[in-house]
Amino acid sequence: MNNVEAFDQWIRNNFVQMNTELETLYFSQADPSAVDEVDSPIKSQLVADGLIHIKVLLKEGNTDEGTDANFDLLGNVGLYMAACRRHEITEPSRETTSPLVEASTLALHLGSCLGVTPRFATSHLATHNRAIRSRFKSFTSLDAEILFLNYNTRGVFAYKRAADALVRILPLGISHPVAYDLLNDAKNALQDVIKWNDILYAQLDIDRFFYCVRPYYKPYRVGQNEYRGANAGDFSGINEIDLLLGLCNANNISYGQLLVDKFLYMMPEDQRRLRDVMRRRSLLDCLLDEMASCKNDTWFQENAKVFLEVCEAHGQTAAQHHNQLVSKYIKGPADKLGQTQLKNITASGPPLDVLLRSLEKLRDLRMATVRDDIPSRYQDFQMLRDCIR
Repeated sequence: MNNVEAFDQWIRNNFVQMNTELETLYFSQADPSAVDEVDSPIKSQLVADGLIHIKVLLKEGNTDEGTDANFDLLGNVGLYMAACRRHEITEPSRETTSPLVEASTLALHLGSCLGVTPRFATSHLATHNRAIRSRFKSFTSLDAEILFLNYNTRGVFAYKRAADALVRILPLGISHPVAYDLLNDAKNALQDVIKWNDILYAQLDIDRFFYCVRPYYKPYRVGQNEYRGANAGDFSGINEIDLLLGLCNANNISYGQLLVDKFLYMMPEDQRRLRDVMRRRSLLDCLLDEMASCKNDTWFQENAKVFLEVCEAHGQTAAQHHNQLVSKYIKGPADKLGQTQLKNITASGPPLDVLLRSLEKLRDLRMATVRDDIPSRYQDFQMLRDCIR
């Protein structure tokens, strides 16, 4: 077994066991968020055991094994650093540089070679999380985390399937007969997102997720810089859908800022594909261009109708995320906390009320809601709806 494999084995076994034991101790307290109240030797053991592996890897300089291997190694270093942050071993507000010097050095080297942020990202626990004998990587063995990763990963791939179907329409044109089939493929994929979200909403334990899963996604420092936490939306598919459907526009300052903030948290191939989609004309605009002369054509009626159904399904996933998942698993538990406990509660960094307002605007853009403070495409969609017999 080489040094990379040995570190991976530690992440998949002892690391998970230590985190799970610590979560059991935290959750047994009257206040499960009082991490500092638990003075367990497991914390120092986790730091020391991980450091043994990282020092060997840093000395070895093993960064030429290829993109996939390096990305996986970056994820393992990132999981270790995220766990140290979760257990309050590191805390960016009290530091000017990460005390995890060796881990930071290795993460910075790997991140710069790959062209991604030097910390663990969503892909490490979702689309690029290799399972061994059906067991994928996680921070803990808690049922809540395994359930979350299972269905969040399914949702990510369903979004990717929808985006892939929509991208394939571009070289064909919106009037092509096969565009109808691809639009239906996108709709079916988005209906799968709705199905997976419903399962999460029904089965995921609120307190376990809030107190024992979410904290691993907090911001932490790598070297001198603090990087926001991994976000479930850090993949290109959902934004490709936004742009191709015409619901969002990269030229809008707030949406453009969202894209810029996400780029380095995505896989390099996702970055390339999203940049390409950003320069394309949306399918909505293509339909509007054809509306005056073709609205009575069979192709227009069929394709425009299923296009609107795709948009409705995408809007429903946005409403689910905000009105159900964020409300139930973030806002609800947070409302019960004191003001001092709300510090650093979000993975992305800003205060919870600021985050909720931005998510609300994004939801309404994706639903093409009537609002005059965001560039909603409500009127354009209404014109299209009025043409459908």
